Amino acid sequence: MSSYKPVIIIAGVGSGEGTGGATARAFAKEGYSVAVASFIISSYEYASIQSTFKSIRARYPLSQYSIRAALYNCSDRVRKPFLEITPEDIKTITRVNFEGAFAFVHEIISDFIKNEIDQTNGKRDFLAFTGSTYSLAGYLTTSASSMGKFAMRGLSQSLAKEFGKQNIHVAHVRISLSLIEVNEDLWLTAEAVASSYLHLAKQERSAWTWELNLRPAQGKD
Repeated sequence: MSSYKPVIIIAGVGSGEGTGGATARAFAKEGYSVAVASFIISSYEYASIQSTFKSIRARYPLSQYSIRAALYNCSDRVRKPFLEITPEDIKTITRVNFEGAFAFVHEIISDFIKNEIDQTNGKRDFLAFTGSTYSLAGYLTTSASSMGKFAMRGLSQSLAKEFGKQNIHVAHVRISLSLIEVNEDLWLTAEAVASSYLHLAKQERSAWTWELNLRPAQGKD
């Protein structure tokens, strides 16, 4: 790796107690500088995200830093019976999983392809998407969210195939919904998810994971 200090950009951190915050802390311990892009629903359009990246690049100039990792951790909160879904709900799904994901990735890849290859693992950069069980299966009251998550999974798969040739590692992580349980065997912690992202970032190019399904030992999904 070059002498430039690595930077990870994380979109979707919320209160800081969930997956985004835990990932930020895990990568910071590994020597990364952390840039957090906490978009709000009205700001998923391309121009707003482009402006956010402009601010990040100003804070971490290329003369000293190198953007080497990114996590798109944004999610929607639409779960209701199909006939109760509103046009605004669909707009939310579109902003988060289509517009936001596209804009974020377009900016990230534009920076990634300028980087040198890390000689320790043969990797240029690492990009991950936080998905869910909705990414692969629809459930009762998840028709809106499943549309978005299916789309984001397809995007990540296409990116992995297109940019793997340029040594850019793209991964999609499906997270079980069993997140809040009293029984620790049913509990998937944010810290455990973050450690998996760190593992993916370190994988050598001869054995990259595209999709990782994380679930607790006695998960219901």
